[in-house]
Amino acid sequence: MKFFLYVADMIIPLVIFAIVCYGCLVKIDVYDTFIKGARSGFFTVIKIMPTLVGLMVAVGVLRASGFLDFLAEIIGSLTKYIGFPGELVPLTIVKMFSSSAATGLLLDTYKEYGADSYLGLTASISMACTETIFYTMSVYFMTAKVSKTRYTLTGAFLATLAGLAASVVLAGMMMGA
Repeated sequence: MKFFLYVADMIIPLVIFAIVCYGCLVKIDVYDTFIKGARSGFFTVIKIMPTLVGLMVAVGVLRASGFLDFLAEIIGSLTKYIGFPGELVPLTIVKMFSSSAATGLLLDTYKEYGADSYLGLTASISMACTETIFYTMSVYFMTAKVSKTRYTLTGAFLATLAGLAASVVLAGMMMGA
């Protein structure tokens, strides 16, 4: 086990070292290339900042107004029939918009039900199995200047449903083991 921990600690420094060595071998000014990439990344962050702020404000308004709890109560009354815990509906909704806000709800779930409970395990697995759909679509499509998203949203919702189903099944298996 110590070997794997050592390897995990060394992966990132080794990758950076390998990139620098490769750049030197092919005679690329590694530092200058790094600075150009960092500058480009900085301008990308500035371009997407309004979208990020808008998403964060929207999630904050949903939570503070109580609308998220209202919506979760309605949806949760339906999801219990298919085996998905209604208590995790707010987490699922918020996760589609913001991973950091969803992490706050995840911590609330841990405090209320425990990290090793069925709800805690299901919430943890669902956080790993789902994506921040609207954040990812808005940032990537805006950055790449994509205007026609075709089936992206439908595919993202189907993938999220698959991740949620997997979280319920896996948490059930873990609790039964």
